[in-house]
Amino acid sequence: MHFRKQMMKISDIVDAIGGEIVARGCFIVDISVSKDNDIVLTIESENSKIELEDCVSLSRFFETKFDREVEDYSLTVSSAGLDQPFKVFRQYLKALGTKVEVSLKGGKKMVAVLEAADEESITLKYSVKEAVEGKKKKELVEHVDRYTMDQVNAVRPFIEFN
Repeated sequence: MHFRKQMMKISDIVDAIGGEIVARGCFIVDISVSKDNDIVLTIESENSKIELEDCVSLSRFFETKFDREVEDYSLTVSSAGLDQPFKVFRQYLKALGTKVEVSLKGGKKMVAVLEAADEESITLKYSVKEAVEGKKKKELVEHVDRYTMDQVNAVRPFIEFN
């Protein structure tokens, strides 16, 4: 007799482990479940960075809620990558006051400080060399501009190497 593997539901996963994720000072960035029940749980810390221990502990907690013999799944718990675009609004809130790399629709890219964010828009502060009346050389001019989310392709943390 061959049993058809049933895909786990994201809502069941959130219900089972959401409280533990919050208790660890983290939030869910993404959960994906393949047709073969390969589960990838991506989390981020509210205040700091994700430690390996956070991933291991959540993986163990997950296994107490879902029996591998019954559910037949594989699980990967990881942190949101620094090179990955923001997927959830809480990532924008966490990044307030920091430099971000922004890709706008139309191809424009910039590095700016994320000044404000809401569900509909982001406000960025950045400097651009521009011609200034009465000056021979271009000077850095500071801008603070608001962009609606439909103008934005991607926002990700900006990584500076000193």
